[in-house]
This record gives sequence, C-alpha cells and structure tokens, in this order.
Amino acid sequence: MAPSASMSSFAGRPLHVRVGLGLAALGRPGYINLNHDAHLGADKSVDALEAHCHSVLDAAYARGIRHFDAARSYGSSEAFLSSWLSKRNIKPKEDVLVTSKWGYSYTADFRVDTGGEPHEVKEHSAANLAKQVLETAELLGEYVDVYQIHSATIDSGFLNDDVLEALAKVKEERGWRLGLTLSGTGQADTLRTALERAPSDLFSCVQATWNVYEQSVGDALLEASQKGLDVIIKEAMANGRVLRSPAVTQMADELGVTPDALALACALALPCNPVVLSGAATGEHVSSNVDAVSALDVLMSHPGAREKLLEQCRMDPKSYWDERSQLAWN
Repeated sequence: MAPSASMSSFAGRPLHVRVGLGLAALGRPGYINLNHDAHLGADKSVDALEAHCHSVLDAAYARGIRHFDAARSYGSSEAFLSSWLSKRNIKPKEDVLVTSKWGYSYTADFRVDTGGEPHEVKEHSAANLAKQVLETAELLGEYVDVYQIHSATIDSGFLNDDVLEALAKVKEERGWRLGLTLSGTGQADTLRTALERAPSDLFSCVQATWNVYEQSVGDALLEASQKGLDVIIKEAMANGRVLRSPAVTQMADELGVTPDALALACALALPCNPVVLSGAATGEHVSSNVDAVSALDVLMSHPGAREKLLEQCRMDPKSYWDERSQLAWN
C-alpha cells in the first residue's frame, strides 16, 4: 500500500498531517541554513524574533501542522513556543504535539558572529539533564509530549548508567515520553546500540537526519519503527542544499511540484512512516513545505521516480557530514 501523508497517531496522540515544524531556525538570530540571515530580516532583536516566530507558527497551524519541535539550545525557541501557545489559548495535550530536547546549551547570547566561539555546547550528563528538565518544564511543562536527547552519539555519555537512571526518573515523574535525536556518520550505529543497551521501554521516539543526500540511517529507522518507536525526520532539505540540486529541481519540474515539497515527500515515503519536520524560517516557506503532502501522492503515482532521484543524489555519509560542518552561521 502506498504511504499516506496523514496518520492516525504519533506519540499516542492524533496528528493531522505527517509534517511538523522544527524551531531550530526560529529561536535565535543565527543558524546554518542557507540564506538564513535574509529570511529573518534586518531586525533580530529578541522581541522581533519572537514576533517572527509567532507568525511562522501561525502559518504552520493554518496549514494543519500540529507538531512543534524545540530544544534548549535553539535560543529562545521554548520561550517563543510557550508564549505563542498561551496567546493562542491552546491547551496542553488537546490540539498540538510538542517535542523538545536537552543536551546542548545555547551560548551565542543572540549573536550571529561569536568570534569563533561555539553557538551551543553539548553535555550529556545526569547533572545537565536535571538542570535542563527544570528549564523546559518551566516554559513548556504540561505541553511536552516527548523529551529527546539532543544529538546522541555512542561516545557522548547518554548511555552511562547514571544518565539512563535519570532519564527513567524523568519519564516516571514528569510523564514525558523519551526520545533521542541523532547526528553524524554514526546515526545507525548509535540508534541500534541505544536500543540494545537501554531498558526496552525507555525510548519511544527517534529523530534522525535523512534526506536525498544522506540516506544511511534508513534501515535502522525501519528497524526502530518495527520495535514500536515513532520516527521523526529532520533536515530533509539538508539545510537548504537540496534546492541547489539539479536532479531535484529537474524532477520537481517534471512532476509539477516544488523542489522543497519533493524533498520532503521523499522523506514522507520512508517505510518507517515518519513525521517530517519543516525547518522553515518564513511563513511562505512553511506553507510551501506542507505541499509535500500532495507532492507525496504525485511522487507515488510515478513508479520508480523516487528510487531514481535517491540514486542520483546519494552521497557518502562522511562527505555529507563534512560538507555540513563547513556551513557558515548566518
């Protein structure tokens, strides 16, 4: 049966469409997406960014998006999401699904140029979990459906006994489902190792990078979904790089869809039945991204088209992540 862009539930909650909105580009003035600076406009004060974030959230909501994904390290993403939920009088657990993350701390202090210093610092320790759980709870509290480890890797410490015990305590005391997000060339190994070593009922969700360039985690995601985990896809547009792909733009023209919708549709078609995050920084972009729902139907009506595009675009994972590491904060 062909995949559908709608689904009955995610994290035990009903969901309108399998497209969500990630707030990585909306909670802070700097990010690595191509042309991010131009998308945000000239005024990058906290108040202006909050108003801009709210406008994109409104556009996403109007197009049926109900899943919103934040993180402690996405600047003020949790605070902006919290204020939007309050202003729109959206009640916890009723109409939206909220996921957030711990493990990175935002250190750029709303600067784009940090003089070479990192914009975010990673620490997967029990102490940092305890600290960031309280910070997230203060802002989003009852809204949180899934709390995720941000960019888990085998050597980052998240599988240490004290961290696993602290995670289990968060799950029990807060009632939050737990997940992990993946990054880098070892995504598949990290996911498989986590599912082998962590208690079988600890994680209920995994978020990973998959796009037409970086396809290496696909089999591991299917295995995870077959074990009952929900799957979220991030960076389906490779931080904007897929829009520069001749293969993507040519096939989009042939199918009569936009390149961004085609890229997201390729991810929606994964057999693990994921939610695919839009990383849009404007209302126009998020509205276009949601067209992936109809683009999926078009794509599936052309047998072999998706397979052809994936073959044309596939990159060696190391090359992909090396290129990503060179993207400039802007």
